[in-house]
Amino acid sequence: MAMAQAQTNNADQDGNFSVPEQYLFKAELGLNEEIVRNISTQKNEPAWMLALRLKALAEFLARPMQTWGPDLSKLDINDFHYYLKPVGEKQSSWEDVPQDIKSTFDRLGVPDAERKYLAGLGAQYESEVVYHKLKDQWAAKGVIFLDPDSGLREYEHLYRQYFGTVIPYNDNKFAALNTAVWSGGSFVYVPKGVQIDVPLQAYFRINAEKMGQFERTLIIAEEGSLVSYVEGCTAPTYSSSSLHSAVVEIIAMPGARVRYYTIQNWSKNIYNLVTKRAFAYKDSVVEWIDCNLGSGVTMKYPAVVLKGEGARAEILSIAMASSPGQVQDSGGKVTHEAPNTSSRIISKSISSKGGRASYRGAVKVLPGATGSKSFVQCDALLIDAESRSDTYPYIDIHEADVDIGHEASVSKIGEDQLFYMMSRGIDSNTARNLIVNGFIEPLVKALPMEFAVEMNRLIEHEMEGSVG
Repeated sequence: MAMAQAQTNNADQDGNFSVPEQYLFKAELGLNEEIVRNISTQKNEPAWMLALRLKALAEFLARPMQTWGPDLSKLDINDFHYYLKPVGEKQSSWEDVPQDIKSTFDRLGVPDAERKYLAGLGAQYESEVVYHKLKDQWAAKGVIFLDPDSGLREYEHLYRQYFGTVIPYNDNKFAALNTAVWSGGSFVYVPKGVQIDVPLQAYFRINAEKMGQFERTLIIAEEGSLVSYVEGCTAPTYSSSSLHSAVVEIIAMPGARVRYYTIQNWSKNIYNLVTKRAFAYKDSVVEWIDCNLGSGVTMKYPAVVLKGEGARAEILSIAMASSPGQVQDSGGKVTHEAPNTSSRIISKSISSKGGRASYRGAVKVLPGATGSKSFVQCDALLIDAESRSDTYPYIDIHEADVDIGHEASVSKIGEDQLFYMMSRGIDSNTARNLIVNGFIEPLVKALPMEFAVEMNRLIEHEMEGSVG
């Protein structure tokens, strides 16, 4: 996700640049037990984490590649480096970060974003977090914002209690892969009643060719707390593929509110296969705002399990497929386990230049979840005749006393719209951008202002050269 600032050029803003590799350790191509053990040894992990990694590796290797969704037949799991440790240790002062890494994030505008907008920032480069800092005012209130290695080392009791409970290692093939080789990410703990009124941010950068990045994020929001978390990611374009397969686990205790923002702008050679899920307890609120522009193939369906009465979920999804063969397969999933819970899934997709955007979602109401309410809305915009949009909704209801709604629409930019705007002196490209921005505006306005501006800029860049 690109958080670049206005002073950088377009190439920098889109993250499509690379620097020469410098690393302390780089795993050979392919995946085996020796590599998993080496990752755990490099991190000096407790024995229980290594045992979990090895169990997950066996699960990953035993499971067949999934056949539903986008075509993954060209994904060669032996053609990636599963761990690359860059030069330099994690720093809490930006000036101490190695110069080549620092210049990469400087060009993307990340340090400037920290100074202006954020409560804390983590920056990951390849497999490791190279910079992590929480502002003192939040640390003084007991907020924990660390890289996972530090979190595991300093708060092992919380990791043993929560790690892998929302997304177990055997949840799906790529959750198993992440559990086996995870490295980097964030650990967030917000104490009871503490409300962080500005976002935390993590930024993930792949620089090396044929790289696999597998960050793991764990967020625990105690009773009555509030936290917002923004993640961003970029990578340069290579002729070969890279793999990004993250896992995000969120626990929202009673009365807590968690907002998780994603602005994904991976390069088109990335397989982006991600599992994200939250547990929402009594009267808590979990919001996923998920914006997907980049990658060659994305499979991502943020999910919420409503486990306590009165819990609420909101999933807002934007996907843009804007190049031949690009597939954005995204959406959301909600499971109503408790009575009087509510959910809303709003999906907006744009397909252009031969891209394919799909909504794939699920709403489940389990026995006992009486009084549940859920609404799903899927809107697709097709820019040209070569592009494609699909909707795959799944609704599974086991209670009679519920209120469930689903709407879907597919539209295209009409000649009458273009004519009306062009007759008032607006050129055709600007007119198309205005129509697209109006289409996604209800979701973009849910982003913090600085990131909404960035999202609109990225959409306009992706629209360049589109035909009506």
